[in-house]
Amino acid sequence: MRVRRHVAIALVWFGSAPILAAPQFPAQTEIGAVADSRSLSKIVSEPGREVSAHSGEQGTSARSLNADISGSIRGTVLDERGDGIPGARIILRDVITLEQYNLTSGGNGEFTFAEIPSGTYSLTVDAEGFAPYTSSQFTLLAQQTYEVPNVQLSLAIQKAEVTVRPPEVMARMQIRAEEKQRLLGFLPEFHTSYVWDAAPLGTKQKFSLATREFFDPVSLIEVGTTAGVEQANNSFRGYGQGAAGYGKRFAAGLGDDLVSSYLSEAVFPSIFHQDSRYFYQGSGSAKSRLWHALSWAAIARSDSGHPMPNYSFLLGDLTAGAVSNLYYPRANRGAGLVLTNFAIGVAFQAGKDMLREFLFKRLTKNIPGDGKP
Repeated sequence: MRVRRHVAIALVWFGSAPILAAPQFPAQTEIGAVADSRSLSKIVSEPGREVSAHSGEQGTSARSLNADISGSIRGTVLDERGDGIPGARIILRDVITLEQYNLTSGGNGEFTFAEIPSGTYSLTVDAEGFAPYTSSQFTLLAQQTYEVPNVQLSLAIQKAEVTVRPPEVMARMQIRAEEKQRLLGFLPEFHTSYVWDAAPLGTKQKFSLATREFFDPVSLIEVGTTAGVEQANNSFRGYGQGAAGYGKRFAAGLGDDLVSSYLSEAVFPSIFHQDSRYFYQGSGSAKSRLWHALSWAAIARSDSGHPMPNYSFLLGDLTAGAVSNLYYPRANRGAGLVLTNFAIGVAFQAGKDMLREFLFKRLTKNIPGDGKP
């Protein structure tokens, strides 16, 4: 009874006493071997604190084992000539876990991924000015140094977008630009093309451009100014003086512009498939530019882009002179008036084209081109 009571007291004492320490034993497998680096044995020294059970020798063994299951991957990034590409961005990606490693190639294009876990990987390389490169999948074994073959980048293809528009659309866009051309900022210069290879105008566009220039307020002011000068000089005396005389001179000038503009810039160009615009050359010798300007009154450009006699201007000017016999004073009518106006018209056109070639470009705003390349 006493023995059992002493045993009971001892058991109660041992059960309530704190455990000060536990004996440390090397972590072992069932066959007594040291556990590998992936199994971690722990003991409790104090409540809430965990301490690794590996000794210093076991830590060294773990690092050795980790190195045993990893490898390295290396290679060289080359261009098409076989020269190394420095600064290339290289991404190594595990195709199973999707984990990735990044680095930049060295001065000769070389790179090395060290201590990479064994597995299946793919490699992506990107360098400025070169097309991206992606390798096929490859397997890295433990303790293997894998050499990535043929990391060769080709030059990036420069992509250029070319928008092809129908000729009539191109012509419409060019007409809008030409309608902004103003000599000295206010005089209309719509029938000069500074785009050498401008799209040909359709019939509707030829009439539209002629109408736009004829009804431009500045054009009407020019007619009024000319009528005033004629009245001051008492030209075409049959019209008389005063408001009535000025009105007749203004109407005659307006009629000249109306007939000449529409016949030379719309009607005949549509019939003969010609372009009535002057095409600024702007390049070559001064002699070639002078010849180009002086000959334009006689040689025009067809809608197909070939030179041909300028039927539109010559017939338009001659017909306008003939029509003027209907409203000029009787004393000024006849073949002499027609031929005189025709000669004056040709000379005026040649002189104007010469100024277009050598002077007007400097004085004109909103010019969309530079002439012949």
